[in-house]
Amino acid sequence: MSANEGPEGRQPTATYDSAFLKACRREPVPHTPVWFMRQAGRSLPEYRKVREGIPMLESCMRPELVTEITLQPVRRHNVDAAIYFSDIVVPLKAIGIDLDIKPGVGPVVEKPIRTRADLAQLRDLTPEDVSYVTEAIGLLTRELGSTPLIGFAGAPFTLASYLVEGGPSRTYENAKAMMYGDPELWADLLDRLAEITAAFLKVQIEAGASAVQLFDSWAGALAPADYRRSVLPASVKVFEAVAGYGVPRIHFGVGTGELLGLMGEAGADVVGVDWRVRLDEAVRRVGPGKALQGNLDPTVLFAGPEAVEAKAREVLDSAAGLEGHVFNLGHGVMPSTDPDALTRLVEYVHTQTAR
Repeated sequence: MSANEGPEGRQPTATYDSAFLKACRREPVPHTPVWFMRQAGRSLPEYRKVREGIPMLESCMRPELVTEITLQPVRRHNVDAAIYFSDIVVPLKAIGIDLDIKPGVGPVVEKPIRTRADLAQLRDLTPEDVSYVTEAIGLLTRELGSTPLIGFAGAPFTLASYLVEGGPSRTYENAKAMMYGDPELWADLLDRLAEITAAFLKVQIEAGASAVQLFDSWAGALAPADYRRSVLPASVKVFEAVAGYGVPRIHFGVGTGELLGLMGEAGADVVGVDWRVRLDEAVRRVGPGKALQGNLDPTVLFAGPEAVEAKAREVLDSAAGLEGHVFNLGHGVMPSTDPDALTRLVEYVHTQTAR
């Protein structure tokens, strides 16, 4: 089934022939499409202005505000896709998990999941739980027209890490202790999170998202054998659950150079690559039949226009033999990045790759 064609074979949408979706489908493109993870956010003064005094999670639940924030980088940078403004813990908050996003810290969970009894906190997610997402995406797709909107969710492993640790971690000692010490509980936890994640992505697709990205931000903390045994089945479940919609599915993690082949196996159409692995090497690890996304080091944007262009040229050269390439950073835009550097980068990639 081709991307943007639903399970009933509905007609292609206005975004179907966009450069972004063509690249995801590994079809010829008029230019290499560009978007940036965290393109809507703290690097933009207009974002800081509209978010002033509004807590992060509350801002994710206001459809008009979400619409404005999501559109800001499209207007400013001329990127080839918008990404829905939200946070990976939104579906957890929506089902009643007691958590908050602490400024300068990140998500903090009041009652971490450590025992089988704690799994009772994880009820099913329904569309009614996130009706504000449906409303916001409806507003966005009308505004965006032929520009695709990317929906997203956190992958089961990354969500589990937050839930078990109680917040951000560098060592994942509690999560790994459960994974190694009680593999049945761990498997059940990830299975429940896969169901919640799939439900959240379905809401976004049914509301009009043209593609979805699964962020497994912390998967790079795992050895390949542990990923295959203890994480891969849950990610496969998520991707299989949304396969029938026909929209491109992107899989991204940080520090996952050793996992690229396994992440490709999970079922995505596009594999995101961080800056640690050249794209010509990444395609060898991922194998045929997948587009790649990436992978400029976000810190290069602080180095000045000539250095940015030189490093962007390296990325484009390493992607020269790919069937499908979506230009992106190897992680999210850093908060103190000069927005003009991003605008210039988009223009550079578009100009250099015009066909």
